[in-house]
Amino acid sequence: MKLGARILKTGIAIVLSLLLAQFIGLPSPVFAGIAAIFAVQPTIYRSYLSIVEQIQGNTIGALIATIFVLLFGNDVFIIGLAAIIVLALHLKLKLENAIGLSLVTLVAIMESPSDSFIVFAVIRFLTVMLGVLSAFIVNLVFIPPKYEQKLYHQLSETTNEITKWIRLSIRKASEHKFLKDEIEKLKDTLIKSDQLYIMYKEERNYLKKETIVKTRKLVIYRQMISTLKKALEILKKLHRFENEIAHLPGDFQNIIQQQLDLLIHQHEHLMLKLIGKVRPHVEFEEGDIRLNRKELFELFLTYQTQMEGIEGLNQYHLMQIISAIVDYDEYIEHLDVLITSFQSYHKEESKMEIVEEQ
Repeated sequence: MKLGARILKTGIAIVLSLLLAQFIGLPSPVFAGIAAIFAVQPTIYRSYLSIVEQIQGNTIGALIATIFVLLFGNDVFIIGLAAIIVLALHLKLKLENAIGLSLVTLVAIMESPSDSFIVFAVIRFLTVMLGVLSAFIVNLVFIPPKYEQKLYHQLSETTNEITKWIRLSIRKASEHKFLKDEIEKLKDTLIKSDQLYIMYKEERNYLKKETIVKTRKLVIYRQMISTLKKALEILKKLHRFENEIAHLPGDFQNIIQQQLDLLIHQHEHLMLKLIGKVRPHVEFEEGDIRLNRKELFELFLTYQTQMEGIEGLNQYHLMQIISAIVDYDEYIEHLDVLITSFQSYHKEESKMEIVEEQ
């Protein structure tokens, strides 16, 4: 089992919060440890947002707990009513992420009122906030996340998987049911890629130059994800309409295969071009046929009259396949323009150091 950075950070934050609480001499340091668990976040930016929300949310929880104990006592039904009010206030103020820890603060303060209740409530509140602060320090100092590395590796692996299955599908070498399962897995992978992109976007740069470079990188990664989605769309069409493709004339099947092979090679080349592992300008040719988008569509119209009346062939479905190929071609072309522009204007910064995953 591979331990992720967040797991390690959570453990470190718990230890730090407990040690600090014991060093200061706070009673019940366990509440600091619990708070640290709630407060650990995957990015520094989210950690900053979290500490702001937790301060606001836990202040509300502590105030409600104190008011209810002073006015009504700490009967279990009173604690439940106070919790409902805290929940309602958090939802009203859009502090949903702080609800869990705010309720912990509420219960921690209301569970055992003493003669010096105000002092007791303040100490419990500060204990919880110490845990939140410990988690923020750990997020800030220990194991800084490298989401660009993770994002690139995931996009690269997904590209390899999708292009592999497109090659197999267009050559009728894929098994229908197994490919269906793989397509579902690839959909989930692209959802995770979107999440990694958001986390990378949330990483903050402190220099203006770095911010400009990152902004352009974000555009490139966004286009990479969009291009992958277009490639997956082609794979889904090839899988769904494999029967129609099988009934096409052999020479037209060959044209589609060569066009897809050409686009796949260009896509794979761009993934390596971004990190400087291949020459930037390479001409790709597949067989004797290399068509641009207009030529491909015109060729489809030419074959359309020849294919009328072929049993098992739905031309509307075939048009969807050609349209998906044209879209994929456009997205690859735009991705190439973005990468070329980035490497032209940011020559030093374009030398991306992507560490190979173990």
